[in-house]
Amino acid sequence: MIITAIDTNIYDQPEFVEGRDVIGVRFEDLVLDKRIQRVALPGGEELGLRLNHGHPILREGDVLKADDKTVFVVEIIPTDVLVITPSDIHQMGFVAHSLGNRHLPAQFSKPGELTEKAAMIVQYDHTVVSFLDEHGIEYQRTELVPPIPFRHSGHTH
Repeated sequence: MIITAIDTNIYDQPEFVEGRDVIGVRFEDLVLDKRIQRVALPGGEELGLRLNHGHPILREGDVLKADDKTVFVVEIIPTDVLVITPSDIHQMGFVAHSLGNRHLPAQFSKPGELTEKAAMIVQYDHTVVSFLDEHGIEYQRTELVPPIPFRHSGHTH
């Protein structure tokens, strides 16, 4: 079966799953924006994704396939990340500048979203841990599903 579009998400339309089993099909963060890929369903059946150009990235809960009894949905595997919580604006600027020079993709959370303080979230990297430890910057290593997949963006100097 070839899927060319995803038009239902169980979190947007929870009534879609009423009376059916929901089975997650696990995806890594790195493949959520790939338009063309093969997906193995639990039980061995394969689906082909051939999404149109401009199709939004896959999201948690997107329906891949459904029948009268079962709904197969995207389940995103948590990513190993560092949640960095600088102590003040000076330390935040220092961290953002230093890690930005490495061209690391980063995301940010507001106070209360992940921690009590605002946080910078980057994928786990042992060299980043060494940098943070060396400069006494508070962080926590954890696994989470980021709201937006991490992507390296092209750049020029």
